[in-house]
Amino acid sequence: MASEAGAPPVSSDNTTRRAPRRLPYWGFALVVLAYLAIIQFGGMLAESIGNVSKDEAMQTTRGVIIGMWIPLGAALLFTYAVVAALGWWRPVLRDDRPVRRWLIVVPIVLVVAVVLGIDYADLAQKDVGFILVLLVATQFVGWGEEGMFRGIGVTTLRSHGLREWQVALWSSLIFGAVHLSNALTTGLSAVPQALAVSFAGYFFYLVRRRSGGNVVNSVLHGLFDFSILSGSAILADQGGYIGSLAPIAVYPVLALILFVRRRRIEPAVRV
Repeated sequence: MASEAGAPPVSSDNTTRRAPRRLPYWGFALVVLAYLAIIQFGGMLAESIGNVSKDEAMQTTRGVIIGMWIPLGAALLFTYAVVAALGWWRPVLRDDRPVRRWLIVVPIVLVVAVVLGIDYADLAQKDVGFILVLLVATQFVGWGEEGMFRGIGVTTLRSHGLREWQVALWSSLIFGAVHLSNALTTGLSAVPQALAVSFAGYFFYLVRRRSGGNVVNSVLHGLFDFSILSGSAILADQGGYIGSLAPIAVYPVLALILFVRRRRIEPAVRV
């Protein structure tokens, strides 16, 4: 039987299909602010209630669970709750706008940086439980931030009709700008971090498009953060680890490559 005029379409299994919602820019801004509040103030609250110092949050299993798992896990759940509410599972998790094949170099360089950047010697001084807990915590970061900024953010910008270079630019700048909130705990050092993160956002954006979805960039993002933390924050008396320069070197290396080949990123237009 045909549906009545004006009624929503009904599938063969008698379930109503709900069209994806549209998210205005101010709505996306509110979502991002809520996400940041969960991480920043949720983390402070968890550390206060759990009596965990900022240093302990990076150096003990209990500290990582309380100081990282709780706020980051809550932010991760919030991110995908928003995706579900908007009906955006497909555009967030899949990307149908490929880039040229040579851009496989971006995830390859990131993987090399991760492998070189992990401080294996200092990690070996920690128990396996701590390593696994820290690994999970950094995956929370990867999946949460990629879901929010390369998933919801990119989808929002595309839905407003922006050209792809504008989507790349604004999603990366927004990603960098929100890291200025780290000034609450790290002071002015958050400024250069925000600039670097903007570049990283563009790299992960390209990984998303090259891989055709939001999975590879999420996993790589988490591993990248794991390598950085392992080389700088897991021990109170940890000295300088030469390998920690690898994640830093990623920025100029990839920036140079992408600048030189900037005209060969988008697929060739067939006449």
